[in-house]
Amino acid sequence: MVYFLIYLFLEITVTLNIGREVGAFATFLEVIISAIIGFIIIANLSNSFSEGFRAIVEKRISEEEFMRLNIFMLIGAVLLIIPGFLSDMVGVLFQFPYIALMITKRFYRFKKDEKRSDDVIDVEVIDDMDK
Repeated sequence: MVYFLIYLFLEITVTLNIGREVGAFATFLEVIISAIIGFIIIANLSNSFSEGFRAIVEKRISEEEFMRLNIFMLIGAVLLIIPGFLSDMVGVLFQFPYIALMITKRFYRFKKDEKRSDDVIDVEVIDDMDK
């Protein structure tokens, strides 16, 4: 809830400041055009899926990278549909696979480290030489 309120505050602040500089009509056009682009990206997401499947078959990316890239593309498209300059900027950034991979690798590394600690098996060695 706190993160949502911080995002909402930042979104309104950025939108009002940029909207004041470019004007009401340009802001209106930006909201409409970015929403149309977001809908187009969602409509063409199936093409991205097929390209991703080819990359998996050719072993250029792993299945996890495929899922992360497509999730970020979908989130970016939804952010483009939401009115506001900040959400549009983040939505455009999520459309670039390299940026999405950088973000996921940063957070995925911490998740992987936690998983390693769970994989440890505690064993006890009994020496039979005393018999």
